[in-house]
Amino acid sequence: MKHHSTLILLAMFTLCAMSGAAETQRPNVLFIALDDLRPELGCYGQKHIISPNIDRLAARGVVFNRAYCQYSVCNPSRASLLTGLRPDSTGVMDNGTHFRKKAPDIIALPQQFKLHGYTTQAFGKIYHGAFETAYVGRKCDDEPSWTEPHWYGSPQYYFSPQGIEIARQQYAKKYKKPHADPDGWKKEFVQGLATEAPDVPDRTLYDGQMTDLAIEALGKLKRKPFFLAVGYLKPHLPFVAPKKYWDFYDRSKIELPTPSAPPKDAAPMALHTSGELRGQYTNMKEKDPSPEQIRELRHGYYACVSFVDAQIGRLLAELDRLGLRENTIVILWGDHGWHLGEQSLWCKNTNFELDARAPLIVSAPGRKVTGIKCNALVEFVDIFPSLCELAGLPIPSHVEGTSFAPLLDAPDKPWKSAAFSQIKRGPVIGHSMRTDRYRFTRWQKQDETVALELYDYRNDPVELENIAARPENAALVQELTTKLDAGWRAAKL
Repeated sequence: MKHHSTLILLAMFTLCAMSGAAETQRPNVLFIALDDLRPELGCYGQKHIISPNIDRLAARGVVFNRAYCQYSVCNPSRASLLTGLRPDSTGVMDNGTHFRKKAPDIIALPQQFKLHGYTTQAFGKIYHGAFETAYVGRKCDDEPSWTEPHWYGSPQYYFSPQGIEIARQQYAKKYKKPHADPDGWKKEFVQGLATEAPDVPDRTLYDGQMTDLAIEALGKLKRKPFFLAVGYLKPHLPFVAPKKYWDFYDRSKIELPTPSAPPKDAAPMALHTSGELRGQYTNMKEKDPSPEQIRELRHGYYACVSFVDAQIGRLLAELDRLGLRENTIVILWGDHGWHLGEQSLWCKNTNFELDARAPLIVSAPGRKVTGIKCNALVEFVDIFPSLCELAGLPIPSHVEGTSFAPLLDAPDKPWKSAAFSQIKRGPVIGHSMRTDRYRFTRWQKQDETVALELYDYRNDPVELENIAARPENAALVQELTTKLDAGWRAAKL
């Protein structure tokens, strides 16, 4: 009897040990988000950009050359990505609506990991919002997603004497406080200068401070499976980065945007006034920036990319130092693309290629190939099921994306035939479909079609002309209309 009890105890100990070993083998997830980052990086063939750390990550994984967000505005894009639902299903088409208003009971991406034993923790901008005291605050965050409190930082953007003084003036003016607290502007969303190059350490800025905290969290999480989300603010406006990153670039060699004019015959609602930039910042009051201002803005954007690249380098170095890299899925994505003066546009919020296409890099343990590029059409709504499959988690039934995990081993594998995006302009919605060769967009007010757009990337890679109305394209337009009506389900293999 004693011998039998000993055997039982030994079996229980063995099972516990095996369970513990299995627990340590569950892959971690390092989920890196960047705000307004377009695929202008060294690993995307843009050699004028200094992004060595992101490039090294790409060398250990797969660069998706044709990844598309579902809505090129922050909150709608992030809500779609993090729920696995498309914008028509989330109902989120602005920066103030929480996805749970329409889908209160769905399981979000981090929540799925949390429900399966992962510690889920977030720093910075993951869902929409990044400031404790400003803008939307925590309005769009999702508390059920996290096992630890989500860290939100200060909305302070400016650090040079000039920038601080202008921010104070703007704060007093905007909030009608002529005798305002001189530091009150640090708690509100104040738009002073559009660009600034303060001579300060990286850790002075939001993204540097956040990286310190994320590195500290890694050290605490290293013995249990984790889903760590780190959301960088840059390169979002204002373009503020420490001076040393501005010094990486020679402004005189920065090229002006091409094409500089809107596409010929573009639908009027396809364009916008670039109001996120024009008239919002004290040094950008002109309707159209001058060539020198354009170079300054592009210079600032590049500096911010290099600054945030350095922070990502610190984060990945700590992952290596802790011996976690070989068991961690690292995914890096920008929430949508961005215009830097091309097509006369600034910022995002269009169905054009520059806004709908965004960077996506995935490095996962145990893959057959690394350091390669994949040209398959993938969508951000695919990220949810892909991470579940890579981690061995079930994919919730509500998810409307397709796991691209097979592409990590076979990047040339035949894949879906289209990617879908959309933009809302008042009562008009433009549903856009990107195929291998074309982008087709239909603008509708309820069921009435008010405009069509067709761009042929084989003959017109930068969208110089909308060719939807050409008589010789009538059959093609009908074919693409049928495909658009069939929707994303029919585009899957």
